[in-house]
Amino acid sequence: MNRHEVRKEVFKAVFMNEFHDTDDMEGVISTFLQGRNNAETEDLAKNNKTPEDEEYIKTKSEDIISKLPEIDELINKSVDGWKTTRMAKVDLTLIRLALYEIKYESMPVGVAINEAVSLADEFGTDSSAGFVNGALAKLVQ
Repeated sequence: MNRHEVRKEVFKAVFMNEFHDTDDMEGVISTFLQGRNNAETEDLAKNNKTPEDEEYIKTKSEDIISKLPEIDELINKSVDGWKTTRMAKVDLTLIRLALYEIKYESMPVGVAINEAVSLADEFGTDSSAGFVNGALAKLVQ
């Protein structure tokens, strides 16, 4: 899988956190990955999904979720007029993912923002890309 495809899978796994108890996130992520594998069995060769990809998705998703209190605090302090409790779940997850990549993986700011905006176009509403871009711009000032 290429980096964008892996990031998309991480986004989906972290997004699931919004709908499940965080005490069992390891089990939820494992179930998510197992379900994805079952659904994609015929496409595995096409997707080039390796066991390493799967382990990376799992590890990164769990690490992001473990750091949500710190990430959300940064978001709540920086994005004027918006709190994480008011944001659309897709938008919030993308902002969290990009902020994690910038802060903990030292990803270049432009790359993280461009990836988040791209995923917002794919998974969000018509206004998601602009909102995610604006929120991340505030966060990295």
